[in-house]
Amino acid sequence: MDREIRKVIITGPTGAIGVALADLLTSRGKEVYAICRPKSPNILNLKKHERLHVIECDISELLTLEKVLDKGFDVLYHFAWNGTIGDARNNVDLQLNNIKYTLDATELARKLGCKVFIGAGSQAEYGHFNEPADENTSTNPFTLYGAAKLSAGKMSRIYANNIGLSHIWTRIFSVYGPNDDSKTLISYVINELKYGRVPQLTKGEQVWDYLYSYDAADAMLKIAEKGKNNSTYCIGSGQQRLLKDYIKDIASLFCIDIEEGLGKKPYSENQTMFLSANISKLKKD
Repeated sequence: MDREIRKVIITGPTGAIGVALADLLTSRGKEVYAICRPKSPNILNLKKHERLHVIECDISELLTLEKVLDKGFDVLYHFAWNGTIGDARNNVDLQLNNIKYTLDATELARKLGCKVFIGAGSQAEYGHFNEPADENTSTNPFTLYGAAKLSAGKMSRIYANNIGLSHIWTRIFSVYGPNDDSKTLISYVINELKYGRVPQLTKGEQVWDYLYSYDAADAMLKIAEKGKNNSTYCIGSGQQRLLKDYIKDIASLFCIDIEEGLGKKPYSENQTMFLSANISKLKKD
């Protein structure tokens, strides 16, 4: 039986997926409460709408929202996470705190009457793998970020089960779109090409799966409506191509030859060479 989704909370809503999800939900008549870091300039990423309510609250203070918000919510999407890029991915204190904040978000979902908690995990929970990953693929993360996401998913599920709240965990692969971080590959390539520069890149031999942010948002809504309790869903396109082929497609729009930039940077020590999602369960459910 489908869940009726009318009133939604999104923590960390100012990134590519969060902005797309808030926009999609409000356009479909849902009330959205966007929980943002106080005074964050990224709040401006959110499209103004009469059904969008911006609440400024630090991730460490989530439980105080029980005093601010009325009950009657249907779903809480937890996207907020500190330390997602660069060296911060291996910052012990940041990643440990993120686990606690995920449990706080689970408790907040219960207190506000949500039917389901939906957590945003990551492909980083898997570590290295060589075929499209699904919910049954072995998890062997090699960053504290990936390990913390894995722990947060498992712990919040146990906790949700203990308090009678439905729980769904997602593992997000590579998403691109408006409001993506400027340090991601797609954003970097586009920004360099805009200024007539050839991006400095690896050889681009990685096999990759990219999904547009509004398609990811559509999947997130469908998961809220139809997703099964205690399920884990991989969110990707389910299609894979060489990374250099994506890059060449982008460069062709600028009429710039990207070839001289390929191979200028070495692969990293723990370079992921294969990243693709098996979305069979997502589509089936």
